[in-house]
Amino acid sequence: MPWSDHEEGAAVAPGHPLVKGYLLVPRGAPDAEGGGEPQNGPKALCLALNGVSRQGAAAAEGAQTPQAPKEEETQARLLPAGAGAGTLGGDGAARARTALSARRFVVLLIFCLYSLVNAFQWIQYSIISNVFEGFYGVSLLHIDWLSMVYMLAYVPLIFPATWLLDTRGLRLTALLGSGLNCLGAWVKCGSVQRHLFWVTMLGQCLCSVAQVFILGLPSRIASVWFGPKEVSTACATAVLGNQLGTAVGFLLPPVLVPNTQNNTDLLAYNISTMFYGTSGVSTLLFILTAIAFKEKPPYPPSQAQAALQKSPPEEYSYKKSIRNLFKNIPFVLLLISYGIMTGAFYSVSTLLNQMILTYYKDQEVNAGRIGLTLVVAGMLGSILCGLWLDYTKTYKQTTLIVYILSFIGMIIFTFTLDLDYIIIVFITGGVLGFFMTGYLPLGFEFAVEITYPESEGTSSGLLNAAAQVFGILFTLAQGKLITDYGPRAGNIFLCFWMFLGTILTALIKSDLRRHNINIGITDAEIKAVPVDSPTDHRPKVVTLSNQSESSI
Repeated sequence: MPWSDHEEGAAVAPGHPLVKGYLLVPRGAPDAEGGGEPQNGPKALCLALNGVSRQGAAAAEGAQTPQAPKEEETQARLLPAGAGAGTLGGDGAARARTALSARRFVVLLIFCLYSLVNAFQWIQYSIISNVFEGFYGVSLLHIDWLSMVYMLAYVPLIFPATWLLDTRGLRLTALLGSGLNCLGAWVKCGSVQRHLFWVTMLGQCLCSVAQVFILGLPSRIASVWFGPKEVSTACATAVLGNQLGTAVGFLLPPVLVPNTQNNTDLLAYNISTMFYGTSGVSTLLFILTAIAFKEKPPYPPSQAQAALQKSPPEEYSYKKSIRNLFKNIPFVLLLISYGIMTGAFYSVSTLLNQMILTYYKDQEVNAGRIGLTLVVAGMLGSILCGLWLDYTKTYKQTTLIVYILSFIGMIIFTFTLDLDYIIIVFITGGVLGFFMTGYLPLGFEFAVEITYPESEGTSSGLLNAAAQVFGILFTLAQGKLITDYGPRAGNIFLCFWMFLGTILTALIKSDLRRHNINIGITDAEIKAVPVDSPTDHRPKVVTLSNQSESSI
């Protein structure tokens, strides 16, 4: 149930360490103050130790030799790790208090909108590459670099960006992404003259730096703000914002900036209109981000997030997290396969205008519409995949099936592109986009599952870095193949790599660590360690046997 934002989060009792979701409280310590009803159920009672209730234990103690007062402190009882309002898991384990905040929808919406504008600015040049080529008097490769600079900037900056996200938090990262996106849009407004290509490149570079603080946030926002039954859908929706921006970038530039090379003043006016409109929207979204985007909700939305928030900050090491991820073989396989798929999508998006115009002359507007069809179909695929994951939790199977269907879609697109029926290109582009773009949130969520409890921002950042590297390589190689041998040769090149990615995906071992935490499955016995007694420095361990709720 939603909680108002003015409520304070559940606090851990000072001085009592957290053990596997429990707080160790010495005998005689008062119960924590109860709050409102938590998301997971009613207020929990103290657990029975080894199947014996506290009252029975007290009666048994009366028949034994009385203990010294200090010795009594070694007897531990367990309270849920929340504001005294935890619940009991299916194995008798106390669970932390969790709740959902209504603000989560506002945070998600704002992120989606400024991510949309950033993606729009990525593709706004490439979809009318011939227009900007004539306006600025540069080569097509220069125009391609206005897109590829997004990929180039991401690789060296992803590590400081993810470090900032992990150490300084979600809100500061969001402000940087939205603010730099706004700044880059305004710089472009000063580049609407034929000799100022490098000014527009500077503005695009600022937007590409903003992208570094945007692409890694979907899985972090989903995990921090959304419950276990909606986290995959939330991640898919966050990715959807970026995809929608790409769709708008395919649709609007050909309409706003038609090919009027014979009238340079009109062309400059149209470009200026597009740039100023983008900067105005970016400014509004930056203001909304500063006002409404919060760091985290008052209460964690899931048991997995509660466990992460309770871990001491000093135990986190960014370098160790990176090392752990690269030692995780399933994640490394996913890193490569995700990079191949997403890099292929970036390459197709960047070069789509050149491919279409090779076979269909003077069809810039239809090229943009085909790109729109590709991305809109992918948005639908993203949402359906997110809903499917929330319902089934079949991460490995879904990811592999979508990868195979993307590969098949790429083959169909390749061999139907030159049939002289542009309606067929619309259909095959839609099929390709449905699976290829729909794969993007699957990769994010699968990575979070197999790398938990490592930071979502770090795993997502590495996935995006791999995508940028493959995107640059694929765009350069496919662009060269299109120029020398035609679009079919470039697309066959991508088909080969996507086939390799399918094999790598099939080899990934599925270990759903976050899901297991949320449903109460752990890989170790739950033990309660009492405080040390001055009269006995040997640690005393009370092992909790699995009890049904009827024994409480």
